[in-house]
Amino acid sequence: MLHSEQYTQWMSTVLKKLCDTPSPSGFTDHISKSVCDILTELGLSPEKNCKNGVLCSMGTNDNVLTLAAHLDTLGGIVRSVKSTGRLRISKIGGWAENTVSGENCTIHTYNNTSITGTIQYVESSVHTSRSVSNEKKEEEIEVVIDEKVFCKEDTLKKGIEVGNFVSFDPRFTVTNTGYIKSRHLDDKAGSVILLAVAKWIQENPSKVQRRIHLYFTTYEEVGHGGSSGVPSETQEMISVDMGAIGNDLTGSEEKVSICVKDSGGPYDYDVTSKLIYIAKANHIPYASDVFPYYGSDVEASLRAGYLIKHGLIGPGVSSSHGYERTHQEGMLNTLLLLLHYIQ
Repeated sequence: MLHSEQYTQWMSTVLKKLCDTPSPSGFTDHISKSVCDILTELGLSPEKNCKNGVLCSMGTNDNVLTLAAHLDTLGGIVRSVKSTGRLRISKIGGWAENTVSGENCTIHTYNNTSITGTIQYVESSVHTSRSVSNEKKEEEIEVVIDEKVFCKEDTLKKGIEVGNFVSFDPRFTVTNTGYIKSRHLDDKAGSVILLAVAKWIQENPSKVQRRIHLYFTTYEEVGHGGSSGVPSETQEMISVDMGAIGNDLTGSEEKVSICVKDSGGPYDYDVTSKLIYIAKANHIPYASDVFPYYGSDVEASLRAGYLIKHGLIGPGVSSSHGYERTHQEGMLNTLLLLLHYIQ
């Protein structure tokens, strides 16, 4: 069906580019431009909407399918500048304090400058406090900026102020055993898989006899990514997002996960059954699982009133909303399942 090694390397290269592009929800202009450039290089004509979502349409005929992935990630926004010159931040998305302590970050100012820093507990040294190992709250973390600032006024003079976005260092790496480790694999891994679908369709136009829309959303982490912008002709919609991995689940980083139910309820039985049937028939390693604390773009579409059949698949990702990990095989198996499905 495809040259697996070529596509695996292509996806890994593009994934690094996307992960290295800061895009917390609400700060997505740069990532949207990157995706538009990639699609244009593939010979397509993407369109960017007012929310920085990107839509790219391919194929013809009826039986319209929209595939969605989100470009936005977790992050923060400056809530206040403290008297010490350090920053209190407000969460963007659902991350836990212990997953960001000690992480490098970047503050993006209104005058288009970037200032680096580190996210730390307010009391971060075991030599000065016995509370370091305790569970922390949002107000107990702060951003220490990499500038000589000793008070609030010093920081303000650097151009930092309330409302500036804070992005987390992804620390992207690919091991020689095929594991991909990075922040923001949720859902830049899914976005890259959609780009690979576009690449394959462009190389094999005669093999797809249906209308395909690729929709890259930008507000999924805060709940309304897929609530608008979905083409009205859509009959089926599949979110391509991370597959959750947990103690009583069967997914792994090497498999494609097929979600049968999450916090929003069960996914469409016909779509899910078809995905499972195709995976079995083509010997694609898969897992069907329930994700109890999960929501997706396609559920936002349903709540917005779109009348569609819906599904959710994606490569298995461990340590979600932290320093995440997947495998090149998981990404390839997700791509293979999608390519069989669209045919």
